[in-house]
Amino acid sequence: MQNRQWVLDHYPDGPATPDVWRLEEVDMPEPGPGQILIRTRWLSMDPYMRGRLSPAANYTAGVAIGGVMHGGGLGEVIASNHPDWKVGELAESMSVGWREHAVLTPDLPGAAATNRVPEGVPAQATLSWLGMPGLTAYVGLTEIGRPIPGETLVVSAASGAVGQLVGQIAKLMGARVIGIAGSDDKLDYCRSIGFDAGINYKTCPDLSAAIAELAPNGIDVFFDNTGGPIHDAVLANLATFARVIICGRIAVVDQAPSEDIGLRASSRLIVTRARIQGLIVFDWWHKRAEAFRHLVNWHAQGHIRFREDILDGFEHAPEAFVRMMAGGNRGKQLVRL
Repeated sequence: MQNRQWVLDHYPDGPATPDVWRLEEVDMPEPGPGQILIRTRWLSMDPYMRGRLSPAANYTAGVAIGGVMHGGGLGEVIASNHPDWKVGELAESMSVGWREHAVLTPDLPGAAATNRVPEGVPAQATLSWLGMPGLTAYVGLTEIGRPIPGETLVVSAASGAVGQLVGQIAKLMGARVIGIAGSDDKLDYCRSIGFDAGINYKTCPDLSAAIAELAPNGIDVFFDNTGGPIHDAVLANLATFARVIICGRIAVVDQAPSEDIGLRASSRLIVTRARIQGLIVFDWWHKRAEAFRHLVNWHAQGHIRFREDILDGFEHAPEAFVRMMAGGNRGKQLVRL
C-alpha cells in the first residue's frame, strides 16, 4: 500500500501559493515498538503553520525542503504496538502532518503527545475549541490579559479559530468585547455569539477613530492575532495599565521584516504603563487539562459556540491553507479526509 503526503517543494516568496507543496506517494509506514498507525480523518489549518514555511530561525524548526508539511490532525488507529491504544480508537496529535496515514508515539511529552478524543464532543473539536485554539484563547486571557468585569477588550481576527473563543471567554469573565474582522458577515457572526461591537477594518476609513468612538476610555486588553495596521490602531487607544497579548501576525507574516514597519509605540506605552507579552501556546501545554475542563463545561452550558469551515478531500489541503491565510475562511479551517 502507498501513503500520500504533501511535502514542501520550495519556500514561498511572499504569500504561500498551492504550488509551494507537491503531492508524493511513499510506502505505507509501519509502527515500531510503543507506536500506533492512524488513518487521518481531519487536518487542522492554523496560522502558526506559515512560520514553518521559512528557513529563518523561529521558536521551533521549520519544514525542510522535501519534508512533510507540519500540522495537527486526528485519525483512527488502524495498527497498534502500544499497550494502551486499541485499533478503532481516535487519536489527536500536533505531529500528524499532511499525510493520509501517520505513525505516532503516544508517550512523547508536551505538545508532541498523542491524545484521545473525549466522548460527547465532535471529534474535530479537538482541533478547535477543545484543542490548541481553545488553549490559546484560555491561557492568553487567564494568564496574560486577565480582563476584569467592566473592562473593554479588543480582539483582532475576531471570527477566526482563536478570536471567536477569546470573545466568548472574555464575556464570561465580564468584559465588554469589540471584535475586528474583515467582513460584515464575520462581524454579524461575532455579534451572534455575544460580542458587544465590531469594526470591519476593510471598509472603515479611520480605524483608530472608530476604536476611540467605541471605547472612549481606552482599551484595557488587546488580543492581537494580526499585527500590522490593526495593531497600530489599537495601541494608539490603550487605556492606562492595559495588557496586550501578541498571539499572531497573520496580516504581515508574508511581508519581509523590512516592510513590516508601523507605529513606534514606546511613548504611548510609557504614558499608559501598558504591558505587552508574546504568546506561544506551546509554553502553556501544562495548562491543557485545566483549560479543557473549563471549555467542556462552558460548551455543555451553551456558553461556547463555534463555527467551522470545512473542505473535503486530502488533495485540498494546500487550497485550505492558502484560503485561511487570505482570510477566506468562515471560522476554524479544517480539511476532512
